[in-house]
Amino acid sequence: MKFGVLALQGDFREHIESLKACGVDAIAANTHSDLESIGALIIPGGESTTISKLAKSFDLFDLIKTRINSGMPTYGSCAGMIMVANTIIEPASGQESFGGIDIAVRRNAFGRQVESFESDLAIAGIAGSPVRAVFIRAPWVESWGSDVEILASVEQAGAVHPVAVRQGKVLATSFHPELTADHRIHQLFVEQIAQA
Repeated sequence: MKFGVLALQGDFREHIESLKACGVDAIAANTHSDLESIGALIIPGGESTTISKLAKSFDLFDLIKTRINSGMPTYGSCAGMIMVANTIIEPASGQESFGGIDIAVRRNAFGRQVESFESDLAIAGIAGSPVRAVFIRAPWVESWGSDVEILASVEQAGAVHPVAVRQGKVLATSFHPELTADHRIHQLFVEQIAQA
């Protein structure tokens, strides 16, 4: 299977390196032919509003949306989680998501850039030590459908918020695993979702 990382904005290079560490070759996907040639897609962190606008500007939005909703395995991290959510709570003006997973997410839910943090998370489906999760202006999941599996959550101000979820062939995390040397989230996507 050929993997692509959406290369419109954000940390797509880091995701490509993480996939390489898992033994998978991946391309930086930013054209129609790129997106039509791949069998699985990662949508990186960055600015969800910018990713949405650029996807429309380059006439890629509908193609990505169609491919995801037709069953293409997809993983979205941070801004990518927002882009694969069916619902964005208080979106920026004109902002749309590709959809694909029955969740409602809140942008910048954990706070501004200066409130970024790291945390060790136990993640369902990943054995061994906790995964080091890097949260940068991260979203969280506020509601989800009955078919959504919660893989990990974080407690904030007395409430528990899902930060890693999966539904069918779509995986989403509100944190950035590509910014660490731990590639188990990418391995989970490659082995359990993309090649299922």
